[in-house]
Amino acid sequence: MTSDSSSAPVESTQLAAVTDGVAQVFRWEADARIEVRGLGREVVIEANAAGLRTLAGHLLVLAGEGVPDGSHLHLEDGNGLEDGSLGLVLERCDDE
Repeated sequence: MTSDSSSAPVESTQLAAVTDGVAQVFRWEADARIEVRGLGREVVIEANAAGLRTLAGHLLVLAGEGVPDGSHLHLEDGNGLEDGSLGLVLERCDDE
C-alpha cells in the first residue's frame, strides 16, 4: 500500500445499488485504503483497518437476506481502490 494520496474515498461515502428491485447500500469508512495487486498466481488485497471493515461491510451487504443472485459491486483503480490496483468484483452466486 502506498502512503501518498489516493483516489479512494477519504470521507464516509455510500453507494446505493438496486438489483431486481432490492436496494443494497455499500458504505466506505472514512480514510479506507484498499489496494489489490497480483503476485504471480496469487491476488493480494491489502488494506488498512478502515479498508478491511469497508470490504467486510460490502461482503455482508451481498450476503444479506433477499439479495438476488448475481448482485455485485465493481471496485477499480480510482473508484474505491488505491491508484494502480487491479480491478476487483465482489459478486453473490448462489448456484452450486
